[in-house]
Amino acid sequence: MSTLKTLTLVILIQCTIFTESSQQPKQKKVNGYGDNVFNVIGFGAIGDGTTDDSKGFKQAWDVACNSSAPSPTVLVPQGKTFLLQPLTLNGKLCTSNPITFQIDGRIIAPSKAGAWQCRPNCDHWISFRKCDGLLIKGSGTINGQGSNWWRLSCKNKNKACPSRKPTGFVIEDSNNVEMNGITFEDSPKMHIAFERSTLVHAANLTIKAPKNSPNTDGIHIQHSTNVSIHNSIIQTGDDCVSIGNGSKYINISNIECGPGHGISIGSLGINGKTEEVEFVHVRNVTFHGTTNGVRIKTWQGGHGHARNIKFEHIISHASTRPIIIDQYYCPHKHCRNQTSAVEISNVTYEDIQGTSSRRIAVELSCSESTPCTNIIMKDITLRYKDQNAHTSSTCLNAHGFRIGRVEPNVPCLQKHDNL
Repeated sequence: MSTLKTLTLVILIQCTIFTESSQQPKQKKVNGYGDNVFNVIGFGAIGDGTTDDSKGFKQAWDVACNSSAPSPTVLVPQGKTFLLQPLTLNGKLCTSNPITFQIDGRIIAPSKAGAWQCRPNCDHWISFRKCDGLLIKGSGTINGQGSNWWRLSCKNKNKACPSRKPTGFVIEDSNNVEMNGITFEDSPKMHIAFERSTLVHAANLTIKAPKNSPNTDGIHIQHSTNVSIHNSIIQTGDDCVSIGNGSKYINISNIECGPGHGISIGSLGINGKTEEVEFVHVRNVTFHGTTNGVRIKTWQGGHGHARNIKFEHIISHASTRPIIIDQYYCPHKHCRNQTSAVEISNVTYEDIQGTSSRRIAVELSCSESTPCTNIIMKDITLRYKDQNAHTSSTCLNAHGFRIGRVEPNVPCLQKHDNL
């Protein structure tokens, strides 16, 4: 009798295991890839550019996430176009090794803003959350089809807008993330955002949108540390790179920027907030006809600081404002004068060359109550694009030193040859 009970128990366990395993999504076999490659085609994605492939991407991610295979890779194959609705891929419960997301095909968003399936909103289009050790690479393209969004005003209640304009591609709450080689096009708003993350490395990216596309920053960094961006081409309608509150130890190098609004720290301190950015190094950047070159912008009434910042080895090709600090930032028609300000200190500009599209090539507009301090300018040569005229500067409540040749002259900074 005990033998019969034991045999019955074994059969029941085997049936349970079989039932549970049969309920897991299985990959349709796709030729040419190993057992550690999870091709989205094998999980139901079609890639015809019209069918919603979100479910296939999510299932491929979930299986890779729990795979025992070494170095699992989710593959978006070349030669196909995949339509995705807003999608979040969460790595919080992953049991596998760090995942590679290989994008060799083309990913597109719905072409019309009203076609986005937003629950409850469309703040993000594609988001990776809590994905430590993630590698995103490939030769593919991610196109947000933002042109219809750009025409809409989504700040107030607008029946044509399902929500606020979404950021295209987001890495959030993640550590040790690498991005390499992808092309991003025409996001509804910012193309890429790094939020609440650390040890993020992005290289060899191409980011493109028309120069008149609103708020289409190339890369936005916020509440993140140890972020590196280099060897990339960024051509958008807003900042090539924007660095927001809570960002520190940021390195940006070897960037071709333009059209766009340049590389900006801020804006900081909106609505009286306390916001901080520090330890930023921007070097080997070329600006092509941008509205700004290197910019720090803060709102009146704010608190906090922007400090320990260095801009060096910069080339400006007819940028409108190659160097600018603006503690009176206000993109609206009317802003109330306020006395408090975000402190700006320890900012160095070194080896900045090229041309300005305006005669005023250097603008330092600092607060009377909270002046900019320890501003260093060394070896600056910015000439007016019309060779028959000289450039000039404006300087309000800024203190520091100029070293070597500084053209245009910035007289509010003391001449110093020994720093």
